[in-house]
Amino acid sequence: MSSVLQDAYIVAASRTPVGKSHRGVFRHTRPDDLLVTAIRAALAQVPHLDPQAIEDAVIGCAMPEGPQGLNVARVAALLAGLPNSVGGMTVNRFCASGLSAIQIAADRIRTGEAEVLIAGGVESMSLVPMTGGNPSFNPALFANPEHLGIAYGMGLTAEKVAQRWQVSRDDQDAFALASHTKALAAQRAGEFAAEICPVDVIERVPDLATGTVNVTRCTVTQDEGPRPDTSLDGLAKLKPAFAAPRTPDGRPTGLGSVTAGNSSQTSDGAACLVLASERAVRQFDLQPLARFVGFACRGVAPEVMGIGPVEAIPAVLRRAGLSLDDLGWIELNEAFAAQALAVMRCVGLNPERVNPLGSAIALGHPLGATGAIRATTLVHALRRHRLRYGMVTMCVGTGQGAAGVLEAL
Repeated sequence: MSSVLQDAYIVAASRTPVGKSHRGVFRHTRPDDLLVTAIRAALAQVPHLDPQAIEDAVIGCAMPEGPQGLNVARVAALLAGLPNSVGGMTVNRFCASGLSAIQIAADRIRTGEAEVLIAGGVESMSLVPMTGGNPSFNPALFANPEHLGIAYGMGLTAEKVAQRWQVSRDDQDAFALASHTKALAAQRAGEFAAEICPVDVIERVPDLATGTVNVTRCTVTQDEGPRPDTSLDGLAKLKPAFAAPRTPDGRPTGLGSVTAGNSSQTSDGAACLVLASERAVRQFDLQPLARFVGFACRGVAPEVMGIGPVEAIPAVLRRAGLSLDDLGWIELNEAFAAQALAVMRCVGLNPERVNPLGSAIALGHPLGATGAIRATTLVHALRRHRLRYGMVTMCVGTGQGAAGVLEAL
């Protein structure tokens, strides 16, 4: 292992479209199959790379069980046709799983332990529920008010953020509309074309009247979430989806403000990035797209988990020797409009540089895949718009914030 850190480069980045969970295009598609598609698409971007040079696959997944269990990283690597010599590790940091997978892969390269790795994320919220198949909370959580927030639904934590940081319902709805507006404009302009790999979907539906099976095939090429019919009037008509916040002595504070319309969409999707050392770049004639600059994770009170990036963003910038002004593009995952707005205001993020193509409210949030999906978007957007530094950041369930910085090359 080298005593001096070397650079880790992203040399390929691809993602599947993001589908709506339960009723969307991938509702019957296995997550490991989605990940296989993303891995093959990323590797197709680096045709000179010898697959034997890949040491490991590090994949984020927030609910690694069922069809995305059994160490989905290793399973998908083999199904994608990679050699038996390629290992696999599944990482769980909830919503930051995909970003943490990239960080782990990059750090192994930076310390000289590896030359080429693949990293990414996968999640099917259609086939694996948000809390997993058999959630079981430790009873001790309910005995300590400081820990009780771990058992809160994410929507309730968003209500608490909205209350504590005074984010109004009107502001949340306006933010949600902007997410859809930007995402739709990005789709029309072809902004996602370079990063999205098509996914072929086959559906078999039995016809009980005839006893036959109808087979339909389609190719999915764009994210399913953005809604052209989104409007402020429509958003205003939605009822709060979660419990109304209360004062410390238990009195209701009024109607809640977090709705299905100003929250992220539950989704299905996958992404894969190929990371390489400088030596591997030279050896295999690879074109670096971006350099991994740094990563930070910080904890906050579980009951206000959405505010987590407020702690992580300054930490990663300090380590990288950068300031907010250096960031030309910021992918701030929109778990909820309430928390995204609170983070932007607390940190002082420039709204014009935050989510220029929309984010999770419009594009979807497939939990453990999101960090890798947003990093894929960032890699291609920085190069396309000739910007140097960008950041991916998000809040994390149980009270964390994560942030990673990339430099376009």
